[in-house]
Amino acid sequence: MKISSYAALQAGEALVPYEYDAGPLAAEDVQVAVDYCGVCHSDLSMIDNEWGGSRYPLIAGHEVIGRVVALGEAAQNKGLQIGQRVGIGWTAKSCQHCDACIEGDQVNCESGKTSTINNHGGFASYLRANWQWVIPLPDALDIATAGPLLCGGITVFKPLLMHNISATSRVGVIGIGGLGHMAIKLLRAMGAHVTAFSSSAAKTDSIKAMGADRVVNSRDPQALSALAGQFDLIISTVAVDLDWKPYFQALARRGAFHTVGAVMKPFEVPAFSLIVGDRALTGSSTGSPGQLRALLKLASRSDIAPQVEEFPMSQVNDALEHLRTGKANYRVVLKADF
Repeated sequence: MKISSYAALQAGEALVPYEYDAGPLAAEDVQVAVDYCGVCHSDLSMIDNEWGGSRYPLIAGHEVIGRVVALGEAAQNKGLQIGQRVGIGWTAKSCQHCDACIEGDQVNCESGKTSTINNHGGFASYLRANWQWVIPLPDALDIATAGPLLCGGITVFKPLLMHNISATSRVGVIGIGGLGHMAIKLLRAMGAHVTAFSSSAAKTDSIKAMGADRVVNSRDPQALSALAGQFDLIISTVAVDLDWKPYFQALARRGAFHTVGAVMKPFEVPAFSLIVGDRALTGSSTGSPGQLRALLKLASRSDIAPQVEEFPMSQVNDALEHLRTGKANYRVVLKADF
């Protein structure tokens, strides 16, 4: 079967129309017609080969909302139906038999494949993935805005599960952009007390409208030092190096600093910042199929929707440039128009 897409032929190049033969549908796979696909900073990193390991032609896109159009032989009777609305995120395939998969930690499968690096992605007319990674959409979710939940949303939701966040928790979020704004909405729905750390004073009112209880200037050393010992969890969504010491000092007893931002420079952590108070420095990737299903149920029940800007998929290069230059208003979503 021929699939139309937009692909980078070399690192950093503009995407061009690209057609490929997907071959027969594998037994465990589901073919999904793409309706919408979010654009993530990870897509830029892979297109530009910032992390190494990108293979070209590269078809990015891993926040897909679409419809089931075909089921492999072993994917039938797995709860998916032709025509059903579904989502596919960062991971497209996992082996189902390694220790990680058996333990329900499929995102760390030893031979797993992402939707982009080892598998053609969602800037295309169709996307294929193993049935367990094709996540049914609750009826109440808006299909035009739900895509970013499948990568950015699960990326900030997983730390809340890992650290047992509840309505009594005090949580800080560093960086209120594409990831951070979804973290605030999720924390608000869970009833936690939320502090947003932002360098943009102009965003204060909009950040509070999302659900933050307070907004702290991340460039104000005095404001940061006044927060010592307050937080059960601080989530960093930024990919730039900061002075991390005030944030470690802001952790409560047994608090954790959790990074989901891909900071390329090693963290400088004073040992006693962790030893005193039994504090921790942790990190995580995206989530398992079960965690993705839980997130979408919470988003549906609590009316959580990422804030997005929409571009036709045929204008994918304009959308990428919009994101690359920092002009995106939180998240960008492509609408398929093949």
